[in-house]
Amino acid sequence: MHEQLGLGLPRTAVEQRQQSLPLDRSELLAGDLVFFTLGRRLLVDHVGIYVGEGRFIHAPRAGSPVRLSRLDDRYYAPRFAGGGRYWDAAAVPNDSR
Repeated sequence: MHEQLGLGLPRTAVEQRQQSLPLDRSELLAGDLVFFTLGRRLLVDHVGIYVGEGRFIHAPRAGSPVRLSRLDDRYYAPRFAGGGRYWDAAAVPNDSR
């Protein structure tokens, strides 16, 4: 979705979070990024793409296949650090959200 809208994203999760419009969980739309703190430090070190209905796609670790997970999952819920948006929701047709 981001590429289709002509948006380039920074490489790291930290940079992506810093450069995106911050969102609460209740504001997420499909295509938004979701950030997590999975390591021992409280830095954002994991990112996924929100697909709606509390679900996101991500690659859990290098070499693992992309998978669909839930924000309310026992593992991910306490590690959720917020969402981010790089696109203007008002500019996207409703059927694309």
